[in-house]
Amino acid sequence: MKLDVWLEGLTNDCLVVNDLLLEYKGKLFQIDSLVIFQRMIYVFDSKYHEGDFYLDDNKWKTIVGEEINSPLPQMERAESLLRRLLQQRLNVNIPIESFLVFTHPEFYLYNAPPTLPAIFTNQFHRFMKKMNNITSTVNRSHERLAEQLVARHLKESPHTRLPEYEYEQLKKGVVCDKCASFMVASGYVWMCAGCGYKEKSETAIIRSVKEFKLLFPDRKITSAIIREWCAVEGDRKKIIRILNNYFKRVGKGPASYYID
Repeated sequence: MKLDVWLEGLTNDCLVVNDLLLEYKGKLFQIDSLVIFQRMIYVFDSKYHEGDFYLDDNKWKTIVGEEINSPLPQMERAESLLRRLLQQRLNVNIPIESFLVFTHPEFYLYNAPPTLPAIFTNQFHRFMKKMNNITSTVNRSHERLAEQLVARHLKESPHTRLPEYEYEQLKKGVVCDKCASFMVASGYVWMCAGCGYKEKSETAIIRSVKEFKLLFPDRKITSAIIREWCAVEGDRKKIIRILNNYFKRVGKGPASYYID
């Protein structure tokens, strides 16, 4: 948001496109903001790090010496994929310059070389002045480029898409909240067969009911289906009692079900 607000200071003829998730040859890359000028594109990668950091032989470290991931490779990767997408898919050959934009006012990077492609908060005014001094007249071809990039934006990452699944295909039982192994009932407690984690029976059952609702929002919650889902042998009254404590029962007898 701070990056978006800063870019509102642009007064020359250009186009701003924000929040793009793009794909090139199966490789996803994200662009926080890009500015299309007449003869070049600026790409901005926003970072909200807080505190003091320093560079040690190209390694990024906190002030206490703990190494962190350098933001440069991700920015350079996005620039490379964008350039190839423009050249090989959209037939556009225009220079691209990328910059890390550190938007937190309490961020400081020691030992930063002048060649580092970064913009710090105390440089915002000067860099905006530099951009506004760029001679630029955008035309329909630039607008078309912006439209093509927006059209290629992925609303969700393919990596977050759920696989197809059916209730009958899934292994039944209560899954450990810590390590995802299956748990075993022992009296009023469920114990994880993987890590040994223990959980109260009622808590484990209700957690499993919530997982069932998430996976199968169109299915009714009944005592029979929850017994099967949790792989509970016998003890039907216990399941009914737990469901009655947390949900509203609709109807009577075998056809009854529960709602929030």
